[in-house]
Amino acid sequence: MRPVPGFTGGTLDRADALRHDPDALAAVMTPAARLLRLDGLMPAIADDRLSWGSLAEAPDGAELALLGLDTDGRAHVVAIPPMGAEGNAPAMRNPQLMAILATLAPGEAATYASARSLLDWHARHRFCAKCGAPTRMFRAGWGRQCEAEGTEHFPRVDPVVIMIAEHDGRALLGRQPSFPPGRYSALAGFLEPGESIEEAVAREIAEEAGVRVRDVRYVASQPWPFPSSLMIACVAVADDDAITLDTTELEDAIWVPREVVRAVLAGGEGPFVPPPPYAIAHTLLTVWAGE
Repeated sequence: MRPVPGFTGGTLDRADALRHDPDALAAVMTPAARLLRLDGLMPAIADDRLSWGSLAEAPDGAELALLGLDTDGRAHVVAIPPMGAEGNAPAMRNPQLMAILATLAPGEAATYASARSLLDWHARHRFCAKCGAPTRMFRAGWGRQCEAEGTEHFPRVDPVVIMIAEHDGRALLGRQPSFPPGRYSALAGFLEPGESIEEAVAREIAEEAGVRVRDVRYVASQPWPFPSSLMIACVAVADDDAITLDTTELEDAIWVPREVVRAVLAGGEGPFVPPPPYAIAHTLLTVWAGE
């Protein structure tokens, strides 16, 4: 069986119908409804699971966005702080958060990813991009509407290709200066307007490592809530193994044989430290190593 990418496998029913029905939404906002406990954007954790409280714990002036319903029909929500409130500004990921995510029970990180991306989006869209007027939340937190002329705005997901090139049984891995010591990972980059996934894979590998590729194949995808990307994992075949680095993007790039990747992922020593298990780069390398 293929490994399951991190931030996937959420168990809440997103209950889209409730987003269009204010009366039905109000009916599930009962004392049984659960509020996600957060410190800014950091999740509260209890026994490797997200911590939930009552709606009474929501900060003054906060709006409630529906994350979904559990199997008992209980609403699970996240509080959207009012503009200017502490914790309203988006926060970057940090080592403490990444350590927490590595311990969460399956599916929990998926719920956190939805909540975090939604919070971040609301914080960035308090004003209309068309006219600059204030916006208000609607559709149970899955949209904002301009108060002046009614333009509707919805959360967007930024597609990112993340990929390895393969040549003669070896995978191309790169290292960014911001990585922890020894870590190498798959190359990655945002899709551009008017570009297919296959074209983005080929362009990014060529730009960052100077390697020309073909025969791009899809492996898996993963939501990445920093702030709101969709990672699209692929493998491509390289025509040759000559590397020409773009040093503004990568510090180094290496070709690693399949058996070495397999050994490193199993905990053995090797020429690189692998990406963490919750990252789709780890999933991608695991799938490729097992081929």
